[in-house]
Amino acid sequence: LQFVESGGGLVQTGGSLRLSCAASDFSLGIYDIGWFRQAAGKEREGVSCISNDSGKSYYADSVKGRFTISRDNTKNAVYLQMSNLSSEDSAVYYCKQVPMCTAIQLQRMLRADSWGQGTQVTVSS
Repeated sequence: LQFVESGGGLVQTGGSLRLSCAASDFSLGIYDIGWFRQAAGKEREGVSCISNDSGKSYYADSVKGRFTISRDNTKNAVYLQMSNLSSEDSAVYYCKQVPMCTAIQLQRMLRADSWGQGTQVTVSS
């Protein structure tokens, strides 16, 4: 499964960005999808996930209240709306399927070997 992340860029502290996750050759709609990020010099971490029917979502404490995950299965896309960004949010962001949208499964997916190119988010002060 190959995912394509987009929407990253340079934004000032306090600003907002919306990331998109797409799939070119399969339907995202049957999968629970997670967003992950990896800052320079740090380990990759799970940020958020959403169930295939949008009925369930999860957020890491570090982004709760600032990030919103959503999906539009008719457009074969998952989104991550990020607001009130700080320098600690600067990272490469990735999306990937997760077996189930839970904190534990999000953590387990960090062991995956294959990741897409991701999209860079840089927050400047």
